[in-house]
Amino acid sequence: MSLQCGIVGLPNVGKSTLFNCLSNAKAQSANFPFCTIEPNVGVITVPDERLIKLGEICHPERGVIPTTVEIVDIAGLVKGASKGEGLGNKFLANIRETDAIIHVLRCFDDENVVHVDGTVNPVRDKEIIDAELQLKDLETVESRIQKCEKAAKAGGDKFAKLQLEVLVKYREALSQGKNARTVELENKEQEAAAKDLFLLTNKPVMYVCNVDEGSAVSGNAYVEQVREAVKDEDAQVLVLAAKIESEIAELESYEERQMFLEEIGLEESGVNRLIKAAYALLKLRTFLTAGSDEVRAWTFREGMKAPQCAGVIHTDFERGFIRAEVIKYEDFVALGGEAQCRAAGKLGIEGKDYLVQDGDIMHFFFNV
Repeated sequence: MSLQCGIVGLPNVGKSTLFNCLSNAKAQSANFPFCTIEPNVGVITVPDERLIKLGEICHPERGVIPTTVEIVDIAGLVKGASKGEGLGNKFLANIRETDAIIHVLRCFDDENVVHVDGTVNPVRDKEIIDAELQLKDLETVESRIQKCEKAAKAGGDKFAKLQLEVLVKYREALSQGKNARTVELENKEQEAAAKDLFLLTNKPVMYVCNVDEGSAVSGNAYVEQVREAVKDEDAQVLVLAAKIESEIAELESYEERQMFLEEIGLEESGVNRLIKAAYALLKLRTFLTAGSDEVRAWTFREGMKAPQCAGVIHTDFERGFIRAEVIKYEDFVALGGEAQCRAAGKLGIEGKDYLVQDGDIMHFFFNV
């Protein structure tokens, strides 16, 4: 399941530093490798403490295999990107291909790091990128409105009429400098019509506030400004200090990293929190398989049923699905393994309509 989060931001906000920290994420999640598909695309391990517990119980021969998420370092942006200025066309093409956006904002003062606009103002920086994406979306919406109006009038196309209603809502919001994700749709039919539009400002977004070391735990005034600015958006805000994350990534052992984090008052590195948040932003969840051969995490989309999740492992599993045995992670750990859960009646038999839950430990039965 190849889904991507794209990292965007103005120059000198810490975007590249953060991507480089992510490229060293293997140092913070055991010895799983970071894989570069292209110069600006990385497959990054999703930290999951449950795998460690399951490994301790099962002692798998082939070890523990985590799930991953793709992170893309999007080309830089300048004002006028929507009209092709600078690397604008590449920026817009790359961001269109991603499934969610990680927007890095500079929330620190440092006279040695020059801001492209002369002063530190994360809300202004956010609005610069928003404006370029909104202009491109407005262009898309205007074009689609013309097509839908013709289709609705000429053939009485019901879907065209429905989509036209949605497009008018988006045009109104975008014309006011608002992102498409701020628009509230009235019903599932409108939501279905909106999905077909693939608007840039409708993608799920997480704002990453890059702060100084002293603000890594509790944030600062810049972070509060960002929170206030995005309160009407369906968006997450995450605080981290990229400079600290660089230092953590250079430490050799897990123990050294934990000591460093404790000294500055953090329970978990910002990079780990970011990877987990990016995974959730994509509406991804994890089911698990656990046995003497291997312990493994598998990615599925929220709302998938048992046969679809079986297909994540192999298409034959979905095609010939019979049933699934399901153990809740908490029961598996509390009782000490599959045999104990079976004996205690904690193993459920589920059919085709079972909605898989995050953390389910599953065994599929199929016949092809």
